[in-house]
Amino acid sequence: QVQLVESGGGLVQAGESLKLSCAVTSGSTFSINAMVWYRQVPAKDRDLVAALDSDGTTTYGDSVKGRFTISRDNAKDILYLQMNSLKPEDSAVYYCYVDGSYAGSSGYNGYWGQGTQVVVSS
Repeated sequence: QVQLVESGGGLVQAGESLKLSCAVTSGSTFSINAMVWYRQVPAKDRDLVAALDSDGTTTYGDSVKGRFTISRDNAKDILYLQMNSLKPEDSAVYYCYVDGSYAGSSGYNGYWGQGTQVVVSS
């Protein structure tokens, strides 16, 4: 089973930075395909913030381009989200998502973390 544990959220002022972490624990038979950060505010759908594919390709939501950076420590299996120049509209619960496949399986499985709250005050 794959487990994701996020950390790093908190309360900051506009213009400040935060770095979120997502520690991934998986068995040796699970091969990660993509690692993604989403965020969600109450009564709205989860929005893609940033994604990192297995080939190193990164994708960012329009509202965070140039301010957020997604990265991965392959040795430790930790996904990061460096958030700079934070704005009040970045306030949300941030979720880590990983998808991949198990050895011998043709399908993909997706897993979510529990979320970490980010609040940006003006």
